[in-house]
Amino acid sequence: MIFQGGAGLIPAMFKHVTIIGDGAMGSVCAMLLCENQVATRLWGYDAAQLAEIASNRENVRFMPGYALPDELVFEADDAKALAGAELVVSAVPCQFMRGTWRRLKPHLPTGAAIVSTTKGVENKTLLRPTEILRDILGDGYPLAVLSGPTIADELARRLPATATAASADSDLARRIQQTFTTSMFRVYTNDDVIGVELAGAMKNVIAIAAGIIDGIGAGDNAKAALLSRGLAEIERLGVALGAKDKTFSGLSGLGDLVTTCVSPKGRNRSFGERIGKGATAQEAIASTQSVVEGAATCDSVLDLARRCRVEMPITEAVYAIIHGQKSVKQALAELMGRQLKAE
Repeated sequence: MIFQGGAGLIPAMFKHVTIIGDGAMGSVCAMLLCENQVATRLWGYDAAQLAEIASNRENVRFMPGYALPDELVFEADDAKALAGAELVVSAVPCQFMRGTWRRLKPHLPTGAAIVSTTKGVENKTLLRPTEILRDILGDGYPLAVLSGPTIADELARRLPATATAASADSDLARRIQQTFTTSMFRVYTNDDVIGVELAGAMKNVIAIAAGIIDGIGAGDNAKAALLSRGLAEIERLGVALGAKDKTFSGLSGLGDLVTTCVSPKGRNRSFGERIGKGATAQEAIASTQSVVEGAATCDSVLDLARRCRVEMPITEAVYAIIHGQKSVKQALAELMGRQLKAE
């Protein structure tokens, strides 16, 4: 739906939105939408957990200290949560998407658009989030991605932030742009769904490596090298899988990578830091409340790299450390000792 405005054609905002997933990103999306006076429902897989959030008007587990909007409706019933939704936000961790959407499929309104905020690649199938949705739901639902440097805590504090709405349907991308943009959250559009999703998934693996560097105190020179060479790995695989190279220098590529690798709030970086300080991967996971997407995604990314015959030494090192095949010291020595070559 498009309206004529003073500056040209303006896409209509979505007015009725359902958010699937009551984690940090689902909660902060609810804040953004309610700020724009969008009628918003929040659904959670665990009805008891959702009821606790509704009672507190605060997501104590994932977003403590931030009140959720009075206008936000909490709905644990699958059919009621999705009834009348024009846009559905899929904010479910990647490895849990398939089970969640199989459950919800019978209740999804015909033709409703779906925008994914999930960052990951499904293990074994090696599908991106929108590919998982297409696999389960078929071709009847327009799909998009919302991704970028979006630390939930900063969005909740209304600090300036940006993101990318990507879709093969440019009108859908623009409607999502209009629906989510606020005075402190600016959304750009993009047509490279493959690149935006792969960048969001792979940067979590590099963020684990960044955390390990922080944990062992390797310094800023090492961190800078990691980000630049990590981005090169991400772009190599992304282009091999059909993405546009320019996507990786944008918000959902370089922008998201930098944020995730430097922010103390990033759970993937924090997970890596614990390993760098001596914890095992199992111990580091156990001390993290949220899902560490990069730990699971690392396996899938390496499988994709082998399929495409793309070299990804940093990702291989992270995999070896997580799976106990190499110590941090050994993995670092091997990376530094690789054959010299041109950049």
